[in-house]
Amino acid sequence: MARLVVQHQNQPSFSLLPSSLSDFNGIRLTNHIQCRRKVCQPKGALHVTASGEKKILMMGGTRFIGVFLARLLVKEGHQVTLFTRGKAAITQQLPGESDKDYAEFSSKVLHLKGDRKDFEFVKTSLAAEGFDVVYDINGREAVEIEPILDALPNLQQYIYCSSAGVYKKSDLLPHCETDAVDPKSRHKGKLETESLLDSRGVNWTSIRPVYIYGPLNYNPVEEWFFHRLKAGRPIPIPNSGIQITQLGHVKDLAKAFLLVLSNEKASKQVFNISGEKYVTFDGLARACAKGAGFPEPEIVHYNPKEFDFGKKKAFPFRDQHFFASIEKAKSVLGCKPEFDLVEGLADSYNLDFGRGTFRKEADFSTDDIILGKSLVLT
Repeated sequence: MARLVVQHQNQPSFSLLPSSLSDFNGIRLTNHIQCRRKVCQPKGALHVTASGEKKILMMGGTRFIGVFLARLLVKEGHQVTLFTRGKAAITQQLPGESDKDYAEFSSKVLHLKGDRKDFEFVKTSLAAEGFDVVYDINGREAVEIEPILDALPNLQQYIYCSSAGVYKKSDLLPHCETDAVDPKSRHKGKLETESLLDSRGVNWTSIRPVYIYGPLNYNPVEEWFFHRLKAGRPIPIPNSGIQITQLGHVKDLAKAFLLVLSNEKASKQVFNISGEKYVTFDGLARACAKGAGFPEPEIVHYNPKEFDFGKKKAFPFRDQHFFASIEKAKSVLGCKPEFDLVEGLADSYNLDFGRGTFRKEADFSTDDIILGKSLVLT
């Protein structure tokens, strides 16, 4: 892997460093990006027309979304530099990725080591390098992007990973990009970042995912269900279980991030990105079972107000209806999700959890509290 090593007192220098391989295997990631399904290509194969080589800085890129996005960008001929603290391996071999393809990717992607909260270092190191485009995958607060903008006065585009969590809770759903937002939400930092980008007059694009799932997911979304299905345990779901939510596959999200690059239609625009179908909590439990090849699960409903779980979270989703329209992304970008929910869950299970890899160990302590009491809903 080509690695751009930067020290506080020195100019950036280049060195070739080896990267460890993971033990993932599965479907093959091709070097094309597609917007619509093609029978001759596997799930996750994508195709778009390249818009000319760009020098791209990605803030983050070693955990989940950026892992898939970085490959698409490199395959399209762009020079990609990942800005991370260097605590995790800069590259890892993805499910189904051949040794040759992985070696090619790891030899081309660059690494800029640093802490994005060290604002002076960010300004000096980025100014020394110069970048055409920034993909900000892990930004949380507006103050974190100011030094980036200061360092790159000739920046062509700032593409930001926001969240559909910025929308104000409403009885009128699905959420659209023009809906009211909640300045007090736990994602207010992302909302403030969008406002700052707009006020600075840069060419920006903001992507607002709902719940993201897929291989390497570090949030306990599908993994929470897979642990219980594998253990043959009932699945406790709060209240009626008919609360409606929405999930989008990480590979579809990566495709959307690529489609806004150098796209005039995406200039100063916000796009909701997620799956095309909505699903109830009960339906999600059954979809996880179907996708992973387990029998239909036993579902237990409970009233969360009757329990004290302390600081532990008994269920991985917000206990409300929460879903967004993706019609704008479909009509403006021509981006239609490739994965339906069951197919996407099968992809996640087969390429990750089903191979014995997961981010968090199973914890059934809150389940036992629920199942050990008679305060369940019938």
